[in-house]
Amino acid sequence: MTDLSETEIHALNEALDDEYRAFATYNQVIADFGEVPPFSNIRAAEGRHIDALFVLFTRYGLTIPENSWPGKVQRYTSLQQACEAGIAAEIANEDMYQRLLRATEHPDILRVFRNLQEASQQRHLPAFQRCAQSSATGGHGRGAGRHRGRKGQA
Repeated sequence: MTDLSETEIHALNEALDDEYRAFATYNQVIADFGEVPPFSNIRAAEGRHIDALFVLFTRYGLTIPENSWPGKVQRYTSLQQACEAGIAAEIANEDMYQRLLRATEHPDILRVFRNLQEASQQRHLPAFQRCAQSSATGGHGRGAGRHRGRKGQA
């Protein structure tokens, strides 16, 4: 059984729902525009983030909810619009994790939340910013920038 408070359980569910939404969103962008970075790279990272949260759900005996986001996420008319939405989502993600970090004192949960927050701010946000800049200046919107070819960086 779990030794988590309702607040901690809610925080884990909120984090997982956010990761599910991101995965579904980037999956939709890829369905609409093809396997384009940074979406293909970050989608893979979101899968790893989901797996990290699954470990916590399992460790604390929580039921892992299904991803209800596929087919319900916003669609974008251009890669530029999708990149800009990615920027906004990563900025919102920073605020969410600041709040969720205050919801627990369990070291394992704090570690996962901090890792997810760091990935968001240090890797995903800059990739979406490069993507938006590239699209705005007539580039291909690929956003891979200086990390091109470096697997596992998202």
